[in-house]
Amino acid sequence: MIGILIFILLFGGGSAFFLFNAGKVRRNILLGRDIDRKDRPAERFKVMTLVALGQKKMFAKPIPAILHLFLYAAFVITQIELIEIVVDGTLGDHRIFRPSLGGFYTFMISFIEILSVLAFIGTVAFLARRNLLKVPRLVKSELNGWPKLDANFILLAEITLICFIFMMNGADEVLYSKGLSHAQNLGDNSLGFSISSHLGPLLFGGMSEHALHTIERIGWWGHLIMVLGFLNYLPYSKHFHVLLAFPNVFYSNLNPLGQFTNLESVTNEVKAMMDPSFTPPPANPDQPMRFGAKEVTDLSWKQLLDAYSCTECGRCTAACPANITGKLLSPRKIMMSTRDRLEEVGKNIDANGTFKDDGKALLGSYITPEELWACTSCNACTEACPINIDPLSIITDMRRFIVMEESAAPAELNGMFANIENNGAPWQFPQADRLNWKNE
Repeated sequence: MIGILIFILLFGGGSAFFLFNAGKVRRNILLGRDIDRKDRPAERFKVMTLVALGQKKMFAKPIPAILHLFLYAAFVITQIELIEIVVDGTLGDHRIFRPSLGGFYTFMISFIEILSVLAFIGTVAFLARRNLLKVPRLVKSELNGWPKLDANFILLAEITLICFIFMMNGADEVLYSKGLSHAQNLGDNSLGFSISSHLGPLLFGGMSEHALHTIERIGWWGHLIMVLGFLNYLPYSKHFHVLLAFPNVFYSNLNPLGQFTNLESVTNEVKAMMDPSFTPPPANPDQPMRFGAKEVTDLSWKQLLDAYSCTECGRCTAACPANITGKLLSPRKIMMSTRDRLEEVGKNIDANGTFKDDGKALLGSYITPEELWACTSCNACTEACPINIDPLSIITDMRRFIVMEESAAPAELNGMFANIENNGAPWQFPQADRLNWKNE
């Protein structure tokens, strides 16, 4: 009963703490402007199935895609074993599903073990790619400090979790073969798991009953604690994409990538000038009308969801022609900076009840105009992202603010703006001559 009580407190407390922090993340995302992304649901489900579930865009780079597939499949399928651990812990039982499922149970746990071995291989390979091979997109300056530590920490935690799984199953194999397992009267003298039936006797075969029970319990509790620890680590880590990738892809932009959106604030201004009968929507005194985006709260909730969904893989930055030519822009850094500022705004709200001006803003304090104007608007970053994150939309909205509210466009653009204003075209010749090319 003590074990059951400890389990319920641990599992209940861990789950509640995660829900508390997940609620904060949701609150932060909803600080963004409203945007309608509920249209074309059938197409959205199709895209989510192909891109999020099917990992379609990952396979642009086959080797990391296969390694990631190992971890992805292991993460999803291993939750089946976690379900049994939760039921066993609540009821004080052990391998409660084995008697009723029989051979299928053995098959599923064996399959999970095979996936765990593949996940171990993938995790070691990812550690090597980051720390030994130093793949260029994984050693950019924006990853210095916490981002690099975060990536390595979660990979080491994955290896630890896999070790706990094989400690639990391997020791239990030896115990069961001796008739000493918690799982009794299940029919034969071996659990028959594909890996543990060989690895268990090899590692633990000569140990005493007490040592075997200790190792099995360390593996069982360690598995549970690692899962709860990982769950509660997610809101503080880039790995929140594990949960957010699916909704992020579902709500992604389905329009052509080159299609720019109209600003509602600009549209209303034009309608008011052109149509005397148009009545603009009432102004919100707490949220003055803004052209473009200066702060995270000027962005849409989908753009903020993008920021939380970013796993910092760097495929966007690796594909960015501006970054390749040595310019300051890094699409990955745009997303990381947006998330960092949003987290800071959220903490400000937590401390003060409402946001208190801290003298900072996303534009200027986190992202510089030099970064924004280096963008060529080619959409290579959005095309490269495995979960359809759109850094360009943030860049575009912030450039709109610079131009329309600060009148701080680069000199090269000011000449074009003047030509459009005077001639109706970006070229410096009168409107009457605009069609002369047809006669040549």
